[in-house]
Order: sequence, then C-alpha cells, then structure tokens
Amino acid sequence: MSDITRVGVIGCGLMGSGIAEVCARAGLDVIVREIDEDAAAAGHGRIQASLGRAVKAGKLSGPERDAALERIAVTTELSDLADRDLVIEAATENPVIKAALFEELDRTVKQPDAILATNTSSIPIVQVARATSRPAQVVGMHFFNPAPVQKLVEVIPSVLTDSQTAERARDFVTGTLGRTAITAPDRSGFVVNALLVPYLLAAIRMLDSGHATADDIDTGMVLGCAHPMGPLRLADLIGLDTLRAVADSMYEEFKEPVYAAPPLLCRMTDAGLLGRKAGRGFYEYQQR
Repeated sequence: MSDITRVGVIGCGLMGSGIAEVCARAGLDVIVREIDEDAAAAGHGRIQASLGRAVKAGKLSGPERDAALERIAVTTELSDLADRDLVIEAATENPVIKAALFEELDRTVKQPDAILATNTSSIPIVQVARATSRPAQVVGMHFFNPAPVQKLVEVIPSVLTDSQTAERARDFVTGTLGRTAITAPDRSGFVVNALLVPYLLAAIRMLDSGHATADDIDTGMVLGCAHPMGPLRLADLIGLDTLRAVADSMYEEFKEPVYAAPPLLCRMTDAGLLGRKAGRGFYEYQQR
C-alpha cells in the first residue's frame, strides 16, 4: 500500500474532476484547486453528477458516494495544497501553462518528499520538471478519459526522475487506486497516444478526402476490427482541441507528417466544434 494519503489536484475539468473522484473513492483526502469560484463550483458539480451516475448504475452505494464527496474539498487557493503528499496537475494541454504551474507548486508544496505529477497526454515530462528545484520528484501520471472508468495509468519518469519517485508513483496507482500502471518513455505521446493519435488523424484525413463517411469509417473499425468505438467518435470523446494539442506536441518533437494535425481538425477546433463536450464535433450530441 502506498504511503500517500493526501492528494492535490490542479484543475477540475473533465480530467481533473475524474482524477479527484478516483482518489476520493480510494479513501484519500483530496483538495482540488480551480482558477476561480465559478470554475470551482462547476467542477464540484461535475464530481457530484459523476458519483450520482455511479450510484444509479449500481457501481457505488449511496453512503459510499456521500463518503467520497466528504473527502473532496475544492479551493481557488494554491496555498491550500501545501501539505499534500502528491499533487496531480490536470490543467490545459499547454507546456507554458504547465511549466508555470509547476514553478508555483515548487514554492507552495512543503512536504519534502512530495511527488509532483502531470497528467499530460503528450508534453515531455522533463519540460515541466525543469521548472522546479526538485526535478527528481516530478513524474508523469497519465490517466485516461473517463478516469473513474478507465483502468490504465501511464507512469512516465523523465531522465531527471529518481527511481524512488517512479516506484512510489507506480505503488500509488496499483496499490491505492487499484489501477493498472505501465511505464512509458518520456517521449511525446508516451505509449498509448504514440499508437492512437496517428490512427485518429488518419481517420480524419480519410473523412476530409471524401474516401468514406464518418459513419462508415466508425462502423468499419467497430465491426471490422472489434474496436469498442470508431475513431471519429473516439476523437469527439477525447475532445478535438485535446487531440489537436497532442498532435501538435508530437509533430513538434518528431517532425513526421503522420503526427501533423489535418486541416479539417484545425478548422473544427478554430470553430469551437470540439466534440462531445461542446455538443458537436464529427457528430452532434445532446448537452446534459
């Protein structure tokens, strides 16, 4: 069992709220920091709704939901994370924003052996680690969407991460959260996105070129390859802005055309058609 009992989460959006919920359901004391009161209230509501769906689905009892909610506090003050054993950053996929946050966290978190983790999908861990005075204690901890459902976490040590930090991070993922951990190299895209993103971009190029419709592309991969979801619906679920950010990060590192964001993806994100969370992407969705 991990020695980590107090967890901080930066950001209470789609990923941050899910990570906070996973940690609270595992019995941990969780503080989530958001940028302002409106975002904090929205994030707390997102966690409540997710826990409510888990009760309705029979995955959680009413008392378990209530206990998990009692373990979660939402704040707008970064200083409230000073006593955390682990802080998981789940801010927007932007290396400048993430590096600035880690610089602040380095000054804020007082626990001498605290782990500072980033939930980035693609940004090299060493970029954020170097923003701190303790790069040996910085690691990637990449959860997948939706975090309360998906069982995999990529643990990504940088060349500056010490072996004890990496081992503690893996123990936390497997022993405390009950997830499966894989160790990924600190290369943009890590393991999963290095395989997944070129596939999703290829589907978008196929649609853009008129070779097949969105329905035919997705049906072909679901029924022809036994995928649980077609690539365009999966892109909508991930968020087209997130997919574009990951593609840009991977192209920046490798300069290979297979990682370049297709024009259609760029136009859709510029137009605010971001997928399921926006109500429209390659498909239309009812907003809850």
